[in-house]
Amino acid sequence: MITSHSNPKVKQVAQWQGSARERRDAGIFLTEGFKMCEEAPGEAIREIYVTSEALERSMSQPRLREKLEQAGYETVAPQVFRKMSDTQAPQGILCVVERPKYSLEQLLSGPAPLLVALEDLRDPGNLGTIVRTGEGAGVTGIVMSHGTVDIYNPKTIRATMGSIYRVPFVYTEDMGRAVAQMRERGIRVYAAHLAGEKDYDSFCYRKGTAFLIGNEGKGLSRELAQCADSLLKIPMEGQVESLNAAVSAALLVYEAHRQRRK
Repeated sequence: MITSHSNPKVKQVAQWQGSARERRDAGIFLTEGFKMCEEAPGEAIREIYVTSEALERSMSQPRLREKLEQAGYETVAPQVFRKMSDTQAPQGILCVVERPKYSLEQLLSGPAPLLVALEDLRDPGNLGTIVRTGEGAGVTGIVMSHGTVDIYNPKTIRATMGSIYRVPFVYTEDMGRAVAQMRERGIRVYAAHLAGEKDYDSFCYRKGTAFLIGNEGKGLSRELAQCADSLLKIPMEGQVESLNAAVSAALLVYEAHRQRRK
C-alpha cells in the first residue's frame, strides 16, 4: 500500500491533475469514481489506484472487478488518495487512461454525419455536457477550435459521465478550413446565431449535418459564421437574448435526432 505523500507515483498523478500540458505530453487523462473507471476501455487503462474501502466495494461489481484483475492496481491510503484526487469527496478509485486518437477524416466519413463544431468554448462543464448530450442524440463527432477548453480537464471528464470514451472528437488549428472540408463532403453547416433567418426547427437535418456553437460570452466569430450554409435561431420569449451553449447544442442535436428517428 502507498502510504506516503512523497511517493513518486502520487506526485506524478497530482501533477497530471493540475497540468493540461503534463497530461498531453504523457498522452493520458485521469478518470475518477466507480462508474467512470468501470466504463473505461480495458485496453486503454495504464494504471489504477484504489483505497482499501473502494477495493472492497469494487469486488462486488463484476465489470469493475474484471478491470482491476486485468489491469492490476495499487492500493493507496485514504489520506494519500485525497492528494491524488481532483474531487472534494473522492470515491477512492482513479484510473490513468491512454488518450484515444481520432482524425477529422474519420469524423467526416459515413453516410450522414451529425457533428457539433465548437469555437472557443471556455467552460469545462459546458463541454462535458455537450459530449454527454451528443452521445444521447447520436452525434457522430465533435470538432473543436484550438481555443476550446481542454476536453481532458477533470471537470469536463466528470461532466461527460462516461461519454468521453465513446464520442469521437478532434481539435483543429483552423476551424474555417474544417468547416470548408465538411461542406466539400456534402455536410450542411448551420450556425446558431442571433442573426438567424429561420427558427432551428425549420430546417431538414436528415442528411450530413454540422452545428456551429460559439463562445459562451461572444458567440460565433463573424468569420466562422460566414462559413456556414445557413444561420439559424432559437426563438426566445421574454427578455432572454440567448441560451447557455450546452442547452443550445442540446436543442439542435435533439431536433436532428427527432427528424432522423422518424
